[in-house]
Amino acid sequence: MSSDDDALLAEQLAYYRAAAAEYDRPYAELEGLQRLLTVVDDLPVSGDVLELACGTGQWTPRLAARARSVTAVDAAAEVLAVARARGPFPNVRFVQADLFEWRPSRRFDTVFFAFWLSHVPPARLSGFWDTIAAVLAPGGKAIFIDDGPAAASEEGVTDGPVPTVLRRLDDGSQYRVVKVFHDARTLTGDLTARGWTVRVRALDGSLVGIAEPPTGPL
Repeated sequence: MSSDDDALLAEQLAYYRAAAAEYDRPYAELEGLQRLLTVVDDLPVSGDVLELACGTGQWTPRLAARARSVTAVDAAAEVLAVARARGPFPNVRFVQADLFEWRPSRRFDTVFFAFWLSHVPPARLSGFWDTIAAVLAPGGKAIFIDDGPAAASEEGVTDGPVPTVLRRLDDGSQYRVVKVFHDARTLTGDLTARGWTVRVRALDGSLVGIAEPPTGPL
């Protein structure tokens, strides 16, 4: 992968480490996000769940309530500390790891990720879906929630091979993060072309998707 990807991903991680104390503010202030959290209750989350980019754990308790176990992974120790403080959750294990490098030693019935797909650089997207397919148990599902195209009005949006947005923190520091604003039709088409079965719907400006990988050779 390009050095540009690497540099952006390093800056993205630095942002989330620095933003840990501010990260939960939108969930407290935005009714749309509060409603979105409840969507988990209507999604087919079950069995052993892998949560990618769990952040401060906003989604983790809702997953834990429906799962046999949750393995919640994030690269930033600072947000994991906030997530752990929400507990204890007897069926949750938190793991600090680089999501582009880490591979679990087992398979899962559900892989869940909220607001992470948009942070995957386009050149890494194919490998990302391959990884998800490899860690899902037979019959397992990938479930994801993310910003839709309407969110592209966010500050400092830049296009190009790796789209980015600019994020500012209370101390005045600013960071570029990868931000790919997927739309439901294109995402559905791309996954279908890869042999996945997928349903993506729009909800309050966000996307909610359920996808199953191909069960055999294409």
